[in-house]
Amino acid sequence: MFDPHPDLTPGVIIGLGWMYMILAVMNFFWTVRVFKQGGHNRLMEKISGQEIPAATPWAVYTIMLFLVGLAHIVVRSDPSDFLIRMPGWVKAIGDALADPVYYFAITVVGFIVFIAVMVGTKKLRLWLVKPTVAWVFLNISLVFMALSMTDYDFRQIVGKPDNVPIVSMLFIVAFFTWLYFARALKNDERFKQGEPPAESVENEKVLVWPDLVYTEMICMIVLTVVLVAWGIVLQAPLEEPASSVKTPNPSKAPWYFLGLQEMLVYYDPWLAGVVFPSMIIVGLMAIPYIDYNKLGNGYYTFDQRWFAVATFMFGFIPLWVAMIILGTFLRGPNWNIFGPYEFWDVHKLEALNNVNLSEFFWLQWLGRPMPLAPAGASGSTQAGYILLREFPGFLVTLGYLMLLPPLMAATVFRNFFKRMGFVRYMVFINLVLLMAALPIKMVLRWAINLKYIVAIPEWFFNI
Repeated sequence: MFDPHPDLTPGVIIGLGWMYMILAVMNFFWTVRVFKQGGHNRLMEKISGQEIPAATPWAVYTIMLFLVGLAHIVVRSDPSDFLIRMPGWVKAIGDALADPVYYFAITVVGFIVFIAVMVGTKKLRLWLVKPTVAWVFLNISLVFMALSMTDYDFRQIVGKPDNVPIVSMLFIVAFFTWLYFARALKNDERFKQGEPPAESVENEKVLVWPDLVYTEMICMIVLTVVLVAWGIVLQAPLEEPASSVKTPNPSKAPWYFLGLQEMLVYYDPWLAGVVFPSMIIVGLMAIPYIDYNKLGNGYYTFDQRWFAVATFMFGFIPLWVAMIILGTFLRGPNWNIFGPYEFWDVHKLEALNNVNLSEFFWLQWLGRPMPLAPAGASGSTQAGYILLREFPGFLVTLGYLMLLPPLMAATVFRNFFKRMGFVRYMVFINLVLLMAALPIKMVLRWAINLKYIVAIPEWFFNI
């Protein structure tokens, strides 16, 4: 029977073979690098009782990658019988973890654990920033992606021309995050030994002409070549002219706005599209004026600025990059959630019974009908009933923004309040609370199907 959507075809198998070959070449140069550095593999020495060079495991791994790539390229059997593919049980786990509750929980908990390790565990954090560890994680991610590409649905999502840059962005973000921590922890160790930061020692001044200009020109040429090659290899993701009678399903914003589009699921457009982005911009502008810590200027450090770094990374990785991943790879037709290995079925419908906080309060908790203005009531009377109906939401919102700041100033943020003063502290803590409002609202939506805390559709005002 003909399958219009086969997981594997001869072209896909050969393409993956060349991917494994490229990975083998990368690891060949890594093996040479490790061999030149010398040293021995302690784990294998304990097992075998003999001295084994540190490059030996990498050489074996490189040969395995070459053989796997060769098996892909020279295969002539039926693609449906090809054995090197992602196991079904792994795909089932991946689709299950794509649920927003699990996805966001894993992202946030993983981030918290990572920051806790960086703050409190010296040996482990120094081990994590070693080049060898980073190279191992890179290989794991690339092999995992190669195996995932054997699934048709995963390949259709990741291989979409306008999604390829987002996949590249994920690797770029991971690399520069690792690079920051590697240099920051290096400086922190130097500080503990009474030495200046590496930037002050390695600060070699160069002339703008010709050194800087030549460097910029070479970068410009290389980047131009890459973009031209990219434009030749990948087709431009252009569709037919826009029409009001036929819209894409799903209709998605550009990747850099997908985080905001994901926020629209949980907040009203005026909040997700206007208030929150404006507060982000204003908050970034206010940081130099509310920051009391003068350390860390001009050099990498983590110990001296760990709270600022953790706050920024929480807003960037779990609340921005993770939302872009969710909107790009997991949001499918009708804006439903699909697993990375799940077919995007346009007929999939998920019935949601979202309830406002006022409905929880009046109907479920008090068992009373919602306050409604009598027919023909004046505007002021209607406003009074609306305020009465939504007073639980206003009470929660005002308590969140007005009671939490002084409470936190007296407890967990006591030192911040003493150093910042009242005005700077209030600006700082309200920015933190607004940033935390997104994950809180997401959890409330998933846990109790809470739609709005304050729902006033009569005035187009919803929180």
